[in-house]
Amino acid sequence: MGVSGIQVSGLVKRFGETTALAGVTFEAARGEVLGLLGPNGAGKTTTVNVLSTLLRPDAGSATVDGHDVVTEPAEVRRSIALTGQFAALDEALTGVENLALFGRLRGLSGSAARARADELLERFDLVEAADGRVSSYSGGMRRRLDLAASLVDDVPILFLDEPTTGLDPRSRATLWDMVRDLQAEGRTIILTTQYLEEADQLADRIVLIDNGKVVVEGTPSDLKRSAGGQSCVVQPVDPGRLDEVAKLLDDRGPLSVEHDLGTVTIPDTEAADLSAILQRLGQAGIEVADLSLRRPTLDDVFLDLTGDST
Repeated sequence: MGVSGIQVSGLVKRFGETTALAGVTFEAARGEVLGLLGPNGAGKTTTVNVLSTLLRPDAGSATVDGHDVVTEPAEVRRSIALTGQFAALDEALTGVENLALFGRLRGLSGSAARARADELLERFDLVEAADGRVSSYSGGMRRRLDLAASLVDDVPILFLDEPTTGLDPRSRATLWDMVRDLQAEGRTIILTTQYLEEADQLADRIVLIDNGKVVVEGTPSDLKRSAGGQSCVVQPVDPGRLDEVAKLLDDRGPLSVEHDLGTVTIPDTEAADLSAILQRLGQAGIEVADLSLRRPTLDDVFLDLTGDST
């Protein structure tokens, strides 16, 4: 492999009159988790499908583990695993039968496939459920088994396309730990997700795509800093006094009044400013139910740059 696990330059993909990718360019280094974010229809899954050789680009180039996706598709496929949004499992088979089947499809002998299945069941904490039909598995168990199936071959590149969709918080946290373990072993991981907290937790860097173009990239911390400084959120006991709160504090900058939430947000606020804000409200006889500092989140970056929430 060259200097990076994945290199993408000027990718273009059209479907009839629709341009799904309009010159996408980015890199993912070896051992890096790269978060690929964007609104629905932005081009995330199309990018993954091009990089995994499921789609042929109309222009541009991409290499995966040093192999060109157009001229060396077989070599690319041998270097990658792809876990999609829905588990690719046979529900009529047991967990161990599914993994052994994947092993056989990847060219392993019967005994080697069964040995690899047993190893993966142990790793993904599925030994007790190994002989149960997948139709009886919970959502979290299915996602763990699906991820295990992706690793029947010990590949260096892993694509996770919205891997925790529909999982409860506990199952999601378990899968996050598994992703961290896989990265620690040196794998390059491309993660697409609708959960911005997930990208914040797992991604070393983020590429935000909108309308088929990269609009920003950087570390989660860098992107959050670009959204501005921390703000102060004031919630008076009496929501009917929101406008009065805003008028008292309007010298502190352009305030945001959220009548539905019963809050006033003051931009660019430091911890040292809180006592002065409380004093001013107290002098006006306004009782405060809550006063807190809020740092920018990836949600703020996402909404600012895409104008979309999903």
